[in-house]
Amino acid sequence: MKSKLKLIASIKIWIVIYPALTLFLYIFKEPLSVMPIYLRTLLMTISLVPLIVFVGVPFVDSLLNYFSKTTKNVSDTK
Repeated sequence: MKSKLKLIASIKIWIVIYPALTLFLYIFKEPLSVMPIYLRTLLMTISLVPLIVFVGVPFVDSLLNYFSKTTKNVSDTK
């Protein structure tokens, strides 16, 4: 894979991971605080990895495709 494609993929994943982790920690801060770190990490990964892979990244891809088509259509009409 080319460097540019890897960079784009990593940015897409980061765009999904950062808000998902932040929201998860905000919502579940109290219940998670009493657990050992390895259990917290396990619960976070079990819940967030499928969400990110099957919902978050495809959603970001569809948004980027929509806006790239919109931008392309606007530039084609000029």
